[in-house]
Amino acid sequence: MELSIFLSVCLGLGLAAACGFRVFVPLLVMSLAARGGYLELVGSFEWIAATPALVMFAVATVLEIGAYYVPWLDNLLDGVATPAAAVAGVIVTASVVTGMDPLLKWPLAVIAGGGIAGAVQATTVAARAGSVLGTGGMANPLVSSAEAGASFGLTVLALVLPLAAAAAVVVLFLVLRRALRRRRAVG
Repeated sequence: MELSIFLSVCLGLGLAAACGFRVFVPLLVMSLAARGGYLELVGSFEWIAATPALVMFAVATVLEIGAYYVPWLDNLLDGVATPAAAVAGVIVTASVVTGMDPLLKWPLAVIAGGGIAGAVQATTVAARAGSVLGTGGMANPLVSSAEAGASFGLTVLALVLPLAAAAAVVVLFLVLRRALRRRRAVG
């Protein structure tokens, strides 16, 4: 695989993982980066940098982040955010993977991009459930802040250092796998 293709795949998967934390943060940052000339979007995805899309992503980001600070709404939002994160993971992956045959690119975007976003979102749902059980929901604002920060940080990392973002995703999944094994052993 050519280096530029490999880096674009790392970029896409890092952005997809960020969509698992917050659906719209990566799309907003991508829109700003593309408008500023820091990110090249694949042809049919140039709409992400358009002014209407930027406005929509900004409003959606504010609403999404704000909704996660409302105690009952955060859990309700998880039901909608899980499939939305998977769809966003597919879109962000497909929008940045370059130089790859579409017969390979789309399965990669759907399986890896959507799968990673969905898996990260599922862990945030579990974290929030654990927070509700352990603290009666009192720690949910801290969980929400950490998730929003992780989404922004991973998005920026993917844009600046795509290989490091892909490595961070791998480390994240190894840590989560280990935590799940410990939880199963205890329970």
